[in-house]
Amino acid sequence: QVQLVESGGGLVQAGGSLRLSCAASGRTFGYYAMGWFRQASGGKEREFVASITGSGGVTYYADSVKGRFTISRDNAKNTVYLQMNSLKPDDTAVYYCNDNPPIRDWGQGAQVTVSS
Repeated sequence: QVQLVESGGGLVQAGGSLRLSCAASGRTFGYYAMGWFRQASGGKEREFVASITGSGGVTYYADSVKGRFTISRDNAKNTVYLQMNSLKPDDTAVYYCNDNPPIRDWGQGAQVTVSS
């Protein structure tokens, strides 16, 4: 069974940085495109943040994070990363990784809180 475990969240001031990690197990990691998604509190829907192809050669970003966030992966470590710079209070959410498109069960996510 595929497992996805997110880590690296925390509390940071606006303008700060965090790096999230997502460790995958249970399959050949490098075959699959991966994505980061986030869900803010207050009944908001989960939204796409960034994605990366299996080889890591192509990336896509939501307009709201373009130029501030960078997705990357290390297939030897079965891990995908999300480097988040210039964080804003609007980036506050629980961040999840999944296949892209997301077809796996969601993990516990990583809480990111950006204070103003």
